[in-house]
Amino acid sequence: MDTTTTGTTIGDGSRRRSGGPAPTRPAGRRDQRRPGAAPRAAHPGPHHWFAERLLAVLSGHRPVHSLLGHTVGPAYEQLVTLAPAAPFRDRLRPAIRQCGRFTPGPGVIEAFARITTGDRVCAMAFRLEQGPDYRWRCAAVEIHPCRP
Repeated sequence: MDTTTTGTTIGDGSRRRSGGPAPTRPAGRRDQRRPGAAPRAAHPGPHHWFAERLLAVLSGHRPVHSLLGHTVGPAYEQLVTLAPAAPFRDRLRPAIRQCGRFTPGPGVIEAFARITTGDRVCAMAFRLEQGPDYRWRCAAVEIHPCRP
C-alpha cells in the first residue's frame, strides 16, 4: 500500500491522497455543473421582451421611436398617443409582476402584463404578430388604469 494515500476510498474505487482537497463532484459524474446551481431559465419568449420595452416607453424611460421597427402602423399610432401621458410614470419605477400569453393561432400571441408601481397594480395587454420574415411585431396595445 502506498503511503501517500489514506484508507478512504472514493465512490469509483480509487483512493484519495491525504491532505488533498475533496473532489468537487460525486464520483462518476461527468458534467461540470456544481451542486446547488440553479438551472438557467429557458428563453421566456418574445412577449416578455415586448412587455419590458412597452413598459419602458409608457413610463417615459425610453422614447416611442425606440419601438418603431417593432410595431405595425396602428400600434405605433397608439403608442404615440399614449406615451405623452406616460400612464406608468410614477415616482417609483414600475415593474412587471407577471407576464403571460395566449396563442390563438400560428404566428399570433396575445399577451398581458401586470405592472406594479408601489402599491398600485395596472394591466397592459398587447398583440404580437409574426411577419413573413419571422420577426415579431406589436400590432395592438391596451392599458387598464391602475388601482390601489
